[in-house]
Order: sequence, then C-alpha cells, then structure tokens
Amino acid sequence: MTRRMFKIITAALLAGSIGQAAMSVPAYAGGRVSVSFAPANAEDAGIFATGLRFYSLYRGLRDGDIRQSGHGNVAGLAQNGRGNLGIIQQRGNGHSATLRQNGDDNTYGVFQYGKATRTDVVQDGDGMSGATFSYGW
Repeated sequence: MTRRMFKIITAALLAGSIGQAAMSVPAYAGGRVSVSFAPANAEDAGIFATGLRFYSLYRGLRDGDIRQSGHGNVAGLAQNGRGNLGIIQQRGNGHSATLRQNGDDNTYGVFQYGKATRTDVVQDGDGMSGATFSYGW
C-alpha cells in the first residue's frame, strides 16, 4: 500500500468517525403534533360549522374570540365578510396562531395546548369550516 493510499484511507476513516460522533448527540426532546380537519363537501362543512357554532354558544363566544392562558402566547384574528366565526384557544406557553377569514359564513377553530405550537390558517371563500388541534412538548 502506498503512502498516498494510506493517507486517503486514514482521512476517510477520520471523517467517518467525526460524522458518527455528531450523529450520536442526544436529540432535542421537544416537538409537536397537529391534526387539521377541513370537510371536503358543502354538506359536511355545514354539519361541522353547526358543531363549532354550538360550541361557541356553550362557551359564550361571538363571531371571533381569542382565549389564552399561559405565557408568551400570540394570536391574531382577521375577518372580512359576514357571518364568520373564528375561535383561537391557547393553553400553555409559547404558542402562535393566526386565523384570517375572507368571505361569508366561514367557521374555524384553532386549539393549541402544551407549548410552542404554531398554526396559520387562511379561509378564502364562503361557507368553509375546519379546525386544527395542536399539542407541543
């Protein structure tokens, strides 16, 4: 084996061991999981919207509402149209959410728990509905 070949093999082994050491660093323990639901047709959207409207009546919410408990949470809600219902509920720390509704008779709920989740939703059109549920750790 030539001296040049020996240096190449040594360099390759050294580079491989450095890469392996970097991969053995403990993983970041935080994370989040989100589930979004948006009905695919007008009939299902109407049924889902009715459920969100009943929820808003039960909780004493009107048109648009942001409720937060915890620290470092930010949220924004913008509605352009009539008959829209937007709900943002955050419990925990470090959440971020925006909901923008353009059109008429739209409903959407954003529900975030735990810590450090982020949701951004835009509804353009009429009669749309949906919800996002997020949990962060």
